[in-house]
Amino acid sequence: MQRDQGLGLVFLLLLLGGYVVSATDSSDYSEAEVLPDSFPSAPAEPLPEFLLEPEDAFIVKNRPVQLRCRASPATQIYFKCNGEWVNQNDHVTRESLDQITGLVVREVDISVSRTQVEELFGLEDYWCQCVAWSSAGTTKSNRAYVRIAYLRKNFEQEPLGREVRLEQEVLLQCRPPEGMPGAEVDWLKNEDLIDPSQDSNFLITIDHDLIIKQARLSDTANYTCVARNVVAKRRSSTATVIVYVSGGWSSWTEWSECNAQCGRGWQRRTRSCTNPAPLNGGAFCEGPPFQRVTCTTLCPVDGGWTEWAKWSACGTECTHWRSRECQAPPPRNGGKHCSGSMMESKNCTEGLCAPLAPGMGVAVYAGLVGALLLCVILVLCVGVLAYRRRCRHLHGDITDSSSALTAAFHPGNYKPPRQGEFTDAHAPSRTYIIQCTLQGINDSPHKIPMTTSPLLDPLPSLKIKVYNSSTLSSLELPADMGSGDGEILSLKSVGTVGRERDYHTHTLSREPGLSTSATLGSLGGRLTIPNTGVSLLVPPGTIPQGKFYEMYLIINKLPSEGSQTVLSPVVSCGPSGMLLNRPVVLTLPHCAQLDTPTPDWTLTLKSQTHQGAWEEVLTVGEETLSSPCYLQLEEECCHVLMEHLGTYSLVGQSCPPQPACKRLQLALFAPRAPCLSLDYSLRIYCIHDTPHALKEVLDLERSLGGVLLEDPKPLLFKDSYHNLRLSIHDIPHTHWRSKLLAKYQEIPFYHIWSGSQRPLHCTFSLERGSLAVSQLTCKICVRQVEGEGQIFQLHTDIQETLPPHSPLPSGGTCLPSSQVGPYAFRLPDSIRQKICASLDAPSARGCDWRLLARSLGFDRYLNYFATKPSPTGVLLDLWEACHQGDADLVSLATALEEMGKSEVLVVMTTDGDC
Repeated sequence: MQRDQGLGLVFLLLLLGGYVVSATDSSDYSEAEVLPDSFPSAPAEPLPEFLLEPEDAFIVKNRPVQLRCRASPATQIYFKCNGEWVNQNDHVTRESLDQITGLVVREVDISVSRTQVEELFGLEDYWCQCVAWSSAGTTKSNRAYVRIAYLRKNFEQEPLGREVRLEQEVLLQCRPPEGMPGAEVDWLKNEDLIDPSQDSNFLITIDHDLIIKQARLSDTANYTCVARNVVAKRRSSTATVIVYVSGGWSSWTEWSECNAQCGRGWQRRTRSCTNPAPLNGGAFCEGPPFQRVTCTTLCPVDGGWTEWAKWSACGTECTHWRSRECQAPPPRNGGKHCSGSMMESKNCTEGLCAPLAPGMGVAVYAGLVGALLLCVILVLCVGVLAYRRRCRHLHGDITDSSSALTAAFHPGNYKPPRQGEFTDAHAPSRTYIIQCTLQGINDSPHKIPMTTSPLLDPLPSLKIKVYNSSTLSSLELPADMGSGDGEILSLKSVGTVGRERDYHTHTLSREPGLSTSATLGSLGGRLTIPNTGVSLLVPPGTIPQGKFYEMYLIINKLPSEGSQTVLSPVVSCGPSGMLLNRPVVLTLPHCAQLDTPTPDWTLTLKSQTHQGAWEEVLTVGEETLSSPCYLQLEEECCHVLMEHLGTYSLVGQSCPPQPACKRLQLALFAPRAPCLSLDYSLRIYCIHDTPHALKEVLDLERSLGGVLLEDPKPLLFKDSYHNLRLSIHDIPHTHWRSKLLAKYQEIPFYHIWSGSQRPLHCTFSLERGSLAVSQLTCKICVRQVEGEGQIFQLHTDIQETLPPHSPLPSGGTCLPSSQVGPYAFRLPDSIRQKICASLDAPSARGCDWRLLARSLGFDRYLNYFATKPSPTGVLLDLWEACHQGDADLVSLATALEEMGKSEVLVVMTTDGDC
């Protein structure tokens, strides 16, 4: 109020001063003229009008801002900020004269510092306005707000990289950091600014998202979201968008000509994955690039003459005749006919021809006819005798060969299948033996068709008790059976349990040793099928608090499809449809050879639907944000992070141009000593190099009375369409003889490569000369045609009782079938929580969960973990599954030490066993 009064006095003095000046000037005329009685009043001055008003401003860092205003006419201008007048000394005033109007123009500046703005407490912003005076009154300007400018460092949402197919719509989201003033957003494509007005395929929304309307190959690039204001410029992490093209098959070529000019051969046709060719990691075409069928070309046979017949009797005209036929061989399939004449005659009296006596010709012809009849009778007799002798010989051979079916592997109540019977893999009475088959009966005199050969020793049919999943349901137990107010859900069979049923896709095999179950709650646990390499890790917090589920793990069977091969056991985990708060980890052993310099496999995780069909879940290396699982691949097993329980298996396909290899095992078995029969059989199994496959064969042979002679031998089996050949050598023929008539046996390529027919085997049946012979030395060679092989050097005493030789499968350490609660985990919950709290939050230096994933080797597709509420917790669950057999904390502690997380190491040393 005092300041207003002071300004009013100043203004009044100025007016009075002007009046005095006018009076002084008029005194000069007092002597010449007489002053009038009254003076005319001066014209009224208008109200001040602002030519420039103060504008909103932002204080950047500690630099003050200038506020300026200009008014005319104005005798004085002052700033008022937040309702208080600014000190007169803080004003910088400039005055000028408008040349057009002649009015005084006054301009005033003030400075506003960061300290002045920060001293204002409350919810209102700091504001200033100008007040201008003239003789007519005052005028106020608009308010100008002064704010402190800033821009946070972290984006509220950063764009994520994606892999999209051609012409698919792409959405990259970006939420800039909080700032004052609000940040403006630009998008960069490979560091070049995106201008939607120049390229209509791009669209930037009002929420700063970038939309690629139809992805083009040229849109494969690195995209960056840039936020900027008057303070700074921030860049988001780079999102890589890859536009891929999945391959498509071209049309089949015409069938090639039969490669055999004569006899049996092959015809071939091809197609190429060029319609279109796969680009940027797009899926390669499914199916074989070529097809091959058999063909037969009839061989032309030229005719040949038989030997000349004997000369006929000398005729009445002194000539005799002889003939021959074109039947050695007769011409066939377009072959040439014999050249030359069929008959030949010549003089039979050397020119001294004399006519025969009357009646003599009749006697000669009668003698010839009689001799011919006698020859025919003799030929018929010889033929009948030869035929009977041959029949007896064949009958003796068949009787002798059939003794192979009564070799030492038969249990007492064994009933062999009928000749030619092939047991269906889907029948209730399932046989596990797939008979060795050769190329065919007429291919070579050194091979025999094993599908009908009596040399095989068939195994008895194995019965499998199955449970129809349609009869399984989740039932809530009565309250008195639960604990507290918890809810227990379990699998109960409401149908006829134990009855043999036809196997179908919903059937769960409950064979001993191939399944396990346990009741788990919110504390989690681990299910393990011993000696199979199959396990299921249920982390703490996966099951909702207060609920309990009877969870199970079962190994099933799966047929292969097309050119794909089954690489792991088919495992069902359940109950399906249960609610999971976080992913579980399913561990599956596999037999794919992965230590090659170039990738030879296209590996796919498959799942079985409720309708029984198999569908692809993900392909390794082609994961996207829509992939429901994450697969961590190791040399001998894989670990699958999943949130939906069901039936899963790992299948593979060769990745051109290199053929892939499967790891197999060859196991040699013999009858348990002492052998009381002259017959002795050696059985060789060809199985997957997985703990489950070897356990299956060991259990089977144990029930049949067989023993493993030595440790199984490894074999790399290549995708080359070549069969597996088995042969036996160096048998001491003085005491032993082989009942195998062919030089070798073969298991067809597709039986091994499909992976669904197991266990495959071949049998070598031997016979010793007497019961006194006990030593057997021989060599058994097993190799893939044009591939790798192994040799068994056998030296055994068939009368010596050996201890059972049953090695544990590799990697199949004997873990308990179920572990419940904290005992199932190596990492204590307190340490887990502190590691998650330290690494879940993003770090500007990148020292967060992403660096932990790289240190542990889990960084093939980080976007999967980024979508989880606690990425670190999911990584630790995967670490637990990968180290279930040797889960010491050294590897985890080493990774944390390399990251510089010393505070977490102190916790692990204090609370855990590091």
